[in-house]
Amino acid sequence: MIQLCRKDKEKVYQAIRSGNIDAADMAFPNLIDDIVLTMKKHGLIDMLSKVLPDKRRDNLHIPLNILLSLAVTAKLKIKTSLTDVPFAVNDAQLLAELGWNVWDNERDLNDGLFSESVMRKLLSKYTSEEWVAFYNNYVHDCLMSKRDIKPNIHILDCTKIPVNLHNENYENSSVVKIEGEVFRGYKLGVLRGVMDDSGIAEEIVFGTLKTHDLELVREMLKTTLCLKAYDIIINDRGFLSREILNYLKTERKVDTYIPAKENMILYEDAVNLAKKAGKWQKHPNKKRKDQEIQLVKDLGSLWQSENPEQDVPINACVVHDKKTEEYFVFMTTDTERTARQIINTYELRPEIEEDFRQMKDFWKLTDFKSTQYNYITYHIVMTLIGYLYFQLYKNMEEGRAFIGKSLPVVMKNYKVTRPK
Repeated sequence: MIQLCRKDKEKVYQAIRSGNIDAADMAFPNLIDDIVLTMKKHGLIDMLSKVLPDKRRDNLHIPLNILLSLAVTAKLKIKTSLTDVPFAVNDAQLLAELGWNVWDNERDLNDGLFSESVMRKLLSKYTSEEWVAFYNNYVHDCLMSKRDIKPNIHILDCTKIPVNLHNENYENSSVVKIEGEVFRGYKLGVLRGVMDDSGIAEEIVFGTLKTHDLELVREMLKTTLCLKAYDIIINDRGFLSREILNYLKTERKVDTYIPAKENMILYEDAVNLAKKAGKWQKHPNKKRKDQEIQLVKDLGSLWQSENPEQDVPINACVVHDKKTEEYFVFMTTDTERTARQIINTYELRPEIEEDFRQMKDFWKLTDFKSTQYNYITYHIVMTLIGYLYFQLYKNMEEGRAFIGKSLPVVMKNYKVTRPK
């Protein structure tokens, strides 16, 4: 049998003095254990169980904190199955720092710290909505508050979560055709806060693939505590809504940056006004040497809501690609900004696309081992927390050497700093 024993340094010291040591284990440091140790050191691991009520009736001898931290560690180690969770941590030092030591007098540690059924029973206690609420409450009320993280630039985007098209057993999945290709799956909406060298998924929403991007996030935009007065939110064309843009500016005092569509009157007039004025400047991004930019003001009346008297002013940065003769129009309610400032701000948006790419390609965000909706949500939430820990780690003193690097690159070049 395996017992998890509370950490008691004084008992260990007494055993050393009396020579009464039953066994000793070697700790082999690695990057993921270092990340989890760092999160523990900063008090973030202990907060996991503070926002998720413990609904278990049995296996209570295993603290919920241990189960949640092992689940996150498994995702950091790119393990997607519930069977991987009992094996996520076998380092003696990390187990000790998490507050527990292992005493094994019957069960082979190669069989894991506990049975896989422990995790299955745990998951059955919670709904998909509870897992989403757990993530949002943990990030906002615990993690961001503890680390005093208050981003003033936010990026909003949705990404499709595809599953096997021919498997109808995926609960609450829907089938849609996108650009001629048929998908089955779900949709994840993320509000991402921009940090020094990375970002933090501040709040998420999860739903069916059929739901329009704007409808999926509409309520979040109105209620999220992550948006503060004088913040900036960067959107793509999927979130074009005059009503939402007005609401964010007037009710929440948040400025929006969003591109116009070519079929909009505002787009056509902005391009014509820019051509007529001819006051082009160099694009600030050196990689876009064939492009030039220009500020066009007072475009609000060219894009009206059902209540035009409530429409807020809009300026735009018009971008001209001299090589292809294409034009792009980036609107904003932040009317004090220059063309250079508008385009520099909007060019932060691809950061969230890179997050999605990494989470899908390397972190196996869409690698599900169950068709149950609550398990799928659990997998996504725990993967997001693991990804979040890595982003935080790079912004802490312990991980600054890895700034600007992805996890696979860091793991490839990682050198052990702690002794065995």
